[in-house]
Amino acid sequence: MATSMTEEPPSSSSSSKPQPRQSEKNWLDRLMGAFSAEPKSRDELLEIIKDAADNRLVDQEALSIIEGALDVQDQQVREIMIPRSQIVAVALDETPAQFLAKIIESGHSRFPVIGDSIDDIRGILLAKDLLPLVLKGLEDFRLENIIRPANIIPESKRLNVLLREFRENRYHMAVVIDEYGGVAGVITIEDILEEIVGEIEDETDEDDDDVFIRKVGDNDFIVKALTPIEEFNEFFSCEFSDEEFDTVGGLVMQSFGHLPERDESTELGVFNFRVLYADNRQIHLLRVQRDSGKSSDQE
Repeated sequence: MATSMTEEPPSSSSSSKPQPRQSEKNWLDRLMGAFSAEPKSRDELLEIIKDAADNRLVDQEALSIIEGALDVQDQQVREIMIPRSQIVAVALDETPAQFLAKIIESGHSRFPVIGDSIDDIRGILLAKDLLPLVLKGLEDFRLENIIRPANIIPESKRLNVLLREFRENRYHMAVVIDEYGGVAGVITIEDILEEIVGEIEDETDEDDDDVFIRKVGDNDFIVKALTPIEEFNEFFSCEFSDEEFDTVGGLVMQSFGHLPERDESTELGVFNFRVLYADNRQIHLLRVQRDSGKSSDQE
């Protein structure tokens, strides 16, 4: 007699287990392969990390940081340094009254200290080292007593190597020299970190950009030379013309008739303008006082 045959039903375990989609399977295969065999190039590594970001295993910000860290390996100091022309330096023979204005205006925390020229680097001044002067006074102040040694590096140095030296030796600024031994620029640890994580803004960055006029005493103001004339007029309730110049610096330069040096003064209407900080190209910072004995129609 024939025996009836019935088809055996599939096991519940195999039917309930979800099968990965083909795209997921391909990506998982590549990921597992990355762990079993190291990527052969940086491009292969980046491709795997980008796939991980696409599949939301890492976010886009993490991907950007990883890409920045990898890029730093191929970059040299000359590519991101602050160039020679933009260095804010303090001369060794300057007094606090002479260099404090540029320190305040720049907003930096470290400054190269120079001797006879920008190529004669004597050390690094940390702004925080000036704080004890508030208590001790300026009677016996000598700049050479508080400056730190300068770290000199070639412009061909790789950023990843310099970052390691910054961390190991616990310094934050280096002076960059060119092949002839002249100063090419400066670089800070923040400059390198910004290549990795993006722009790092100080809590006062936005304020410093917006504030052109700062009151420091009765009838005593510090004014940026780039202050728009319209804003100056509004602040002081005066009526300087802005037809020929856009900024206060332009008006003051015209009044002098030449590029002034620090501490030179000029009168414009009821205002006295004294130069606090200027370089060989332009005026940067002014001390402004208003003569209350003059009438406003003299402006």
